[in-house]
Amino acid sequence: MIKVLMIEDDAEFAEILSEYLSQYNIEITNYEDPYLGLSAGIKNYDILILDLTLPGMDGLEVCKEVVQKYDIPVIISSARSDVSDKVIGLQIGADDYLPKPYDPKEMYARIQSLIRRYKKAKSSQESSSIESDFRIDEKRHQIYLKSQPLNLTPAEYEILEYMIKQHGFSISREQLVYNCKSLKDKGSKSLDVIIGRLRAKIGDSSKNPKYIQSVRGIGYKLIG
Repeated sequence: MIKVLMIEDDAEFAEILSEYLSQYNIEITNYEDPYLGLSAGIKNYDILILDLTLPGMDGLEVCKEVVQKYDIPVIISSARSDVSDKVIGLQIGADDYLPKPYDPKEMYARIQSLIRRYKKAKSSQESSSIESDFRIDEKRHQIYLKSQPLNLTPAEYEILEYMIKQHGFSISREQLVYNCKSLKDKGSKSLDVIIGRLRAKIGDSSKNPKYIQSVRGIGYKLIG
């Protein structure tokens, strides 16, 4: 069963959604008071559906607090039509924004999609952290080296993220270029520049590599 925490001050709306989703083995627990919702044991739920117009506390503040403290998918469900609300909500860490009114079928589809994404992300994090000094936080678009956040450009992040997920395996230069959407110049020289910058940022050396090893005739391998 998927357990959903909902913070929504429209009790009738919450009840309608709850009844619809129950047929898919999804259980909703709703709190009209955001303060009660925040103290409801968030870590025990699989996903949060959050309204923005709440009594006593703005939904964006609730979202910010949840994202900072918990690793849980957040869907903002709101009748507020201001585009800036949507932009801010996604910027501070919400995973999705569904404007009211909407068909419950769409909420069901989005819940399923987010749950799948989170399970996949957690699986890759666990597998990469078993033997590696690196850890990926895909939600925050951040990579850590021995618990220290790395300051990476978009291209550096995409290259290192791919290498972490392929930890211990040789990766061709073509694979790295293909999987780096931020790489404007698709030539090998640009990849060499990015690898060089990555090595500098992680304290690595091409002559005596601790993390990024050159594989002659192929490409690279992450070994640390």
